[in-house]
Amino acid sequence: MPFRPVMSEKLAAAVVRQIEELILRGILRPGERLPAERDLSERLGVSRPSLREAVAELQARGLLETRAGSGIFVTEVLGSAFSDALIQLFANHDEAVFDYLSFRRDMEGLAAERAATHGTDSDLRVIDTLFTRMEAAHQKRNPAEEAQLDADFHLAIIEASHNVIMLHMMRSMYQLLREGVFYNRSIMFRQRSTRDALLDQHHAINTALQARDAAAARAAVAMHLGFVETALAADRKAARDEDVARQRYDRLHPRG
Repeated sequence: MPFRPVMSEKLAAAVVRQIEELILRGILRPGERLPAERDLSERLGVSRPSLREAVAELQARGLLETRAGSGIFVTEVLGSAFSDALIQLFANHDEAVFDYLSFRRDMEGLAAERAATHGTDSDLRVIDTLFTRMEAAHQKRNPAEEAQLDADFHLAIIEASHNVIMLHMMRSMYQLLREGVFYNRSIMFRQRSTRDALLDQHHAINTALQARDAAAARAAVAMHLGFVETALAADRKAARDEDVARQRYDRLHPRG
């Protein structure tokens, strides 16, 4: 973690400011454990009492929490932007799924455009490395791994946009996606033709980003998420048609 020695102002206040910044920039993530007190105080160049004072303030403000026997963690609630009732509502209505994809298309298109322009060389290397890992998972035919890397790839683009509001909002949205609130992403990676198309689309996104072609990056993201929306709509229609056919069969062939 990129902690740096504290040089000025009241030591505890400087520590608070630095940890706040790491949380804000998404470097310290919800649920992430901070280094042990001795290690962290050495990295920051402050005494352990000053560190404890800073941690106590951050705990009082709900940014950090202590777990007995485990250490100090970034508060998990920071990763959730939605109430449990609203999450359940999302899960029960197809309209939320397609509104979610439309929202992602707009926001991630903008993120890709910004990443191509504002992303550092290090940011783009991270994105390229994730795509290389996606190619390897594709060859192994591992749908679960591909789905996980898909999320990591898109979040890396959002992180490379260097907009902290977008980062925290979209990270929360992706947490719901990982939990299957909107749809089961792994299913999309099980059909060979769909998997091949998704890999090609991610390749196009990565190529545009590495070339720092902002317009092409935004267009590639829009095309990719348009494909996902079409594929999901087709799956939902097939499921409804199958359900209707099953009900018709049950009416014509009553049991007993």
